[in-house]
Amino acid sequence: MPVKESEAIVLRSFPLGEGDRVVSFLDRQSGRVKGVARGARLTKSRFGSTLELLSYIRIWYFERENRDLVRINQCELIESFMDVQADYSSGIAMALVSEVTEAVLGEKEPADPQFRLVLLTARAIRAHGPSPAVLAYFCLWTARLGGWLGPLDRCSRCGRLVEQESLFTSPGNPELCCSDCRDGWMKQISKESLLVGRMALSGTLERLLKENPSPEAPKEILSYGLDVLEHHIEKKLISRKILFLGESGSVEIESKE
Repeated sequence: MPVKESEAIVLRSFPLGEGDRVVSFLDRQSGRVKGVARGARLTKSRFGSTLELLSYIRIWYFERENRDLVRINQCELIESFMDVQADYSSGIAMALVSEVTEAVLGEKEPADPQFRLVLLTARAIRAHGPSPAVLAYFCLWTARLGGWLGPLDRCSRCGRLVEQESLFTSPGNPELCCSDCRDGWMKQISKESLLVGRMALSGTLERLLKENPSPEAPKEILSYGLDVLEHHIEKKLISRKILFLGESGSVEIESKE
């Protein structure tokens, strides 16, 4: 078959044999793809640093029938985020973006909106650090693109519009309920956090950051967004455990000043 050429974002990679590497990447045209980069771990590899986490690359690869893994022939680096990962907290935030994207996307399903979202988020982490607002924007939009996110201004049970009140939810169920419909064990999501969520979904990330919401509100709506994602992928996100402390929902990351 002819060589495929596309823009891609590296989601993760791991060793194979003595010198090869298995790479999961988000192809802008074809969606999430897995392939083998022969000799990628050798000292004089032709791949260089192109296969690092969230690297934005141009990729050439062969796809054969009845083969799960494509053969990666060549990569050209467009934009690297190795400098971002030098900071521990930013590196964990990048790992969260990678893990979520890997988990929510089916193999070889076109996902151009998710491609643009991942690239936007990686660039925002470089510019603003591992800001809870940036990660909340990413998680909420990922959930919306997957069709899993309900309205943040309406009770899912009675349908009442709630714009100036808190809503309630439980980690095992992403539905939001008003104070009249809530179950006793549900936890509250403040109206300030819901406002941040609505701003994230109705405007650009740049606009959200310009609003400069208080740190606690983005953390709270980020926690909800991650609950929704974990509910639908049916597993716990490893990188979330590093970002969060205990059950308080407080994020152990700081924005750049």
